[in-house]
Amino acid sequence: MRSKLRSGYTTGACAAATAKAAAIALLSQKQVSSVQVRFPDSSNVTFSVLDSSYTTGLGKATVIKDAGDDPDVTNGARIEAEVRIVNHDSTNSDSCIKIVGGKGVGLVTKPGLAVGIGKHAINPVPLQMIRENVEDAIQSHTVSDKIGLEVTIIVPDGEELAKKTLNARLGIIGGISILGTTGIVRPISAEAWTATIRSSMDVAQATGVEEIFLSTGRTSERCVQMALNPPEEALVMMGDYLEFSLLQVKDYRFKRVHIATMWAKLLKGAMGYAQTHVRHGALETEAVCVFLKDKGVDQTIIEKLSGSNTAREILEKLIHDKDHHVIELVCDSAIQRYQAIGRIPVSIHLVNGNGRLICSRDS
Repeated sequence: MRSKLRSGYTTGACAAATAKAAAIALLSQKQVSSVQVRFPDSSNVTFSVLDSSYTTGLGKATVIKDAGDDPDVTNGARIEAEVRIVNHDSTNSDSCIKIVGGKGVGLVTKPGLAVGIGKHAINPVPLQMIRENVEDAIQSHTVSDKIGLEVTIIVPDGEELAKKTLNARLGIIGGISILGTTGIVRPISAEAWTATIRSSMDVAQATGVEEIFLSTGRTSERCVQMALNPPEEALVMMGDYLEFSLLQVKDYRFKRVHIATMWAKLLKGAMGYAQTHVRHGALETEAVCVFLKDKGVDQTIIEKLSGSNTAREILEKLIHDKDHHVIELVCDSAIQRYQAIGRIPVSIHLVNGNGRLICSRDS
């Protein structure tokens, strides 16, 4: 029996793989059986290509998504790409590669998401992965400097798969989202997570660390690393196991806990969610408004926030209107709850989707 769960690849990584394979098929006029994909951390991963084809002006390829041992609804899905030669405006360096969504890739119809209204739901990191890997294909083949390519990402079963996700609620219609920030899908295993958290705390205490940094994800962790430069041993990746991590702190001699997190997870913590993963409950924006009203936020601000599509949109509105005191109020509310659980002074570091520090608050 295997004790270690197997990692897999995101829809974004698979889209990059199939796009590069289709581009190579088109430019080389040869079939492609495998393709090497460059990931955001500059590592290279080889993907098997299920099939590929080409004509003078069109290349096609298919990759099967392998999510490893993660219970992902898109595991086993066909991710396809079509790459066409189009006219290229040589005065615009960005027009060399155009990336669009096709059948089965959702269309964004509401604000507050990482992708704007009217665009296909291909998130920024996957979009960049696709672009960079298709550029690699162009550079590795002798083609005209004025060549332009249009890349269409297709998920044949995407519309059906999307019914098993929160896409419709978020205003993403007609298919799934192309997601991923690292290219890797790491399996969800409660036992593995909690064991790792405890082990990380053990190491921190053993090396004399007095203040530990709990992070909900890699983007948040990198942000506090750059901003505050804590010792490596002080970093603890807690993922969505917020309450568990704070309860464990009581078994150690740490003097302060720093929590690096993003807005939606911060809201969940402030509102009393013990586990912040979306599978344990979606964050209803109207419930956020009720929470803020109960905390004494002015009714005019509540009215502006009411009807927001996502937590991200709420944050964007607060920042746009310079209502920073509301953001600080949420941070302070989270601190109160976290201190009640861990019985230890708490600092909050709120990080945005671009990895920048928005707000820091101390107890």
